[in-house]
Amino acid sequence: MAKVSAGDIRNGITIEVNGKVCQVIDFMHVKPGKGAAFVRVKMKDIINGGVVETTFRPTETFEQAHIERKKMQYLYNDGEFYNYMDNETYEQIMISAEEAGDSMKFVKENEEVTVSFYQGNAFAIEPPITVELVVTESEPGVKGNTATGATKPAIVETGAQVMVPLFVDQGEKIKIDTRTGEYLSRAN
Repeated sequence: MAKVSAGDIRNGITIEVNGKVCQVIDFMHVKPGKGAAFVRVKMKDIINGGVVETTFRPTETFEQAHIERKKMQYLYNDGEFYNYMDNETYEQIMISAEEAGDSMKFVKENEEVTVSFYQGNAFAIEPPITVELVVTESEPGVKGNTATGATKPAIVETGAQVMVPLFVDQGEKIKIDTRTGEYLSRAN
């Protein structure tokens, strides 16, 4: 693996620090009037998601962590595991529901997701940025009850709940932003 010195750290670079794989979110080279220079770094642990701020001497070195990202097809959920297939090799992998977390709540079977691997182990799933889903449960909108920005809860075909405008009815297809879980528009 390639070595990276603290003086060469940049945003987005992934390094191993104290046995953890971290991605640099923000950094600042600091040269105080007295004393030695240092690098202040804000890092995110990409395996468990925690954010840490720390300082390093510019001469400290770290192993650069190689993160592999693969497009994979989501096959099905057997209750305990989500099952995915590599689109190139047709190899299948399973990721526990705990590891997948909320990232799968808007993804239908047979849709493509991006799976991140570190040293051959999958650790994160990125759904598509937007998805189109059918509303399976929703209260009917009442005519005249259309105050600006008024919303109501709706259940989509994956079972997730989304707040939608009052005019959206059951059976309609809507577009959702998977990063925020917000309604974007009706789908064409």
